[in-house]
Amino acid sequence: MVQRRAIVNRWFQPDEVPADAAVRLFLLPYAGGNAGMFRDWLPLFPADIAAQAVQPPGRLDRRDEPLVTDLGPMTEALGEAIAAELDGRPFALFGHSMGGLLAYRVAVLLAAEYGTPPILVASAGWTPEGFSMPTLEQVQLPQPELVSWIVGLGSLPPVIYQDPELLELTIPPTRADLTACARYVDDGAPVPCPVISYTGRDDPLLTADAPESWNGRSPEYLGNSAFPGGHFFIYAAALPIVTNLTRHLRRLAALTSIPGH
Repeated sequence: MVQRRAIVNRWFQPDEVPADAAVRLFLLPYAGGNAGMFRDWLPLFPADIAAQAVQPPGRLDRRDEPLVTDLGPMTEALGEAIAAELDGRPFALFGHSMGGLLAYRVAVLLAAEYGTPPILVASAGWTPEGFSMPTLEQVQLPQPELVSWIVGLGSLPPVIYQDPELLELTIPPTRADLTACARYVDDGAPVPCPVISYTGRDDPLLTADAPESWNGRSPEYLGNSAFPGGHFFIYAAALPIVTNLTRHLRRLAALTSIPGH
């Protein structure tokens, strides 16, 4: 059991959370991203929210594991890891871009296969409809063109894609994740909990009314907050997103302790 837990916990940073926190929160990165993108987020959460960043396979300390190019196996593996980590406390999922899609699919899976739905799915920069998924042709672009396309989405610090050594680490998982997104086929599955969304006002991947598509997927859509910036607006919007998210998590967690909820 101890050995299996150690393997499972390669998914989460930090790998342990305070026992007295009231709510658990799993943070899922965008395509090609890793747990490090949430390094500055974790200290922003108050003590009653135990946040953990998800580390997908094939990057950083999990580079010895194969990359995944299909969303189905990724959803199943992450769903199993989260289910093994749960301890009876209410929990929520937050994801940006591909992380938002993955949060949605994992929430559906956890409810269906484990009977443990989250109390909230928070999706930033991704919606079920009105979002421009990458094509396989874009995924296979030569590296300079692929990098140019990613940077052109807006709000991403260009230095992230200017370091050759960093590119060597970043491009393979980016291509793998974008391949998974390009192959994804939407089945219209309803998410079994409230949803809240966050978007960048100048995000070229989202139509203006895209967030409204959550209305048909969730029993309670809590609305959208729009921030300045393009697709990677979350780098500048960390504090207001964390503040807003904390308020909703506290409210929803309190409801779960009321009989009948």
